[in-house]
Amino acid sequence: MLILKNFRIVDETADFTGSLIIENGIIKEILTGIDNFPGAGIVIDGNNFGSDAVLMPAFVDLHAHFREPGSPAEGAPPKEASFPAETLESASLAAVAGGYGTVVCMANTKPPIDTIEKARNLKTRCDTLGLIDLYPVLSLTKNMEGRELSEIKNLTAPLRLPLMLSEDGKDVTDDGLFLAAMAEGKRLGLPVSCHCDFGGPEAEAAKKEGRPRAEWSRIEEVNAVRRVIELGKKAGCHIHIDHVSAKESVEIIREAKKNLTGGSGFSLTCEVTPHHIGATENDARRMGNEGFGRVNPPLRTEEDRLALIGALTDGTIDAIATDHAPHSEADKAASSPGFIGLETSFTACLTHLTSGITLQRLSALLSANPARILGLQDRGKIKAGLRADLTIVDTGAVWKIEPEKFKSRGKCTPFAGRELRGRILMTLNAGKIVFTGAGCA
Repeated sequence: MLILKNFRIVDETADFTGSLIIENGIIKEILTGIDNFPGAGIVIDGNNFGSDAVLMPAFVDLHAHFREPGSPAEGAPPKEASFPAETLESASLAAVAGGYGTVVCMANTKPPIDTIEKARNLKTRCDTLGLIDLYPVLSLTKNMEGRELSEIKNLTAPLRLPLMLSEDGKDVTDDGLFLAAMAEGKRLGLPVSCHCDFGGPEAEAAKKEGRPRAEWSRIEEVNAVRRVIELGKKAGCHIHIDHVSAKESVEIIREAKKNLTGGSGFSLTCEVTPHHIGATENDARRMGNEGFGRVNPPLRTEEDRLALIGALTDGTIDAIATDHAPHSEADKAASSPGFIGLETSFTACLTHLTSGITLQRLSALLSANPARILGLQDRGKIKAGLRADLTIVDTGAVWKIEPEKFKSRGKCTPFAGRELRGRILMTLNAGKIVFTGAGCA
């Protein structure tokens, strides 16, 4: 038996002081006003963590890149060729250090995850580590080449793996093939996660004209968001839009949600990243727009950032997902897009979501809503009978972001050198302590 006593406990609907009794990885009982547990095996006392300590559900990440399977980092010098940009072990350690208990990893690996066998092998390896619960997606097309459907056409519902389908990293450009993939998503009862960067002739024309990335990438995202919503309506499936970054995209999604009607099967959710919440094009410029500051979609204007925060506040955006994308230093210097995010997600959100976002709302965005999107009913909240996937956070801790100390092999983040508020003190996976950080008693 494990007892967590004298904690402020917060999830999407609750905020109270109490204690949890955990047995066999499950929350057995929630108590208030009780301080003495005679005969308890292990007791973790919240009073030892300081007045700003909060016990929350472990976070659920809908969108990360673990780089496995993978070849050596592109562009790495010969002496580094055997050291990949990330491994399953380093990514899992980064996840628990960031308070995450469940992670969905994308399929754009080498080779791509386009069969259930590849997904199952990766999950089995991760389960053996015992740190997080990993759910690899399956790509929509074979080898992610956009020519024919992947093994999704051979799967039968209900499924425990995968819990999401995605061609993340690029869109399926053929409407007919994309629609067929969405139809498979509907048949299987799985959300189709959409990257949204296929902007059609308008975006291609802007590129040929030599217009800056900030302009043509906005056209790409906005046109692609419109496209996947229309295709999703035709297919009658669940569309999940990745890493929304532009204010125009927010408005399109907001209007689409207002006009949702029952019966068709079409539903719409979306996510935003911590780096689009807490950083702007000025940070990308400082880091180097075509080098260390490059990410897809790009960091945008302050106006865009505020529009994203407004959409988190009013419920237009459903979830926060890291899009954790580690690269070697050589890759980043050569303009590979992406930032790491697992270890800075909570602190970036707590620091920058200062108006209109309560800790309960933040818990919904990081835990309960992502779990719902994945159809996982056993986590994301603190309730008797659910998995004891938990994290203890210090909401008052201010610390300097030093990527060289991260668990992830990737080190590129727009928050490097900043002092941010909120730190992970401990993470539990099914009742087992898998991470302890600075400040733990």
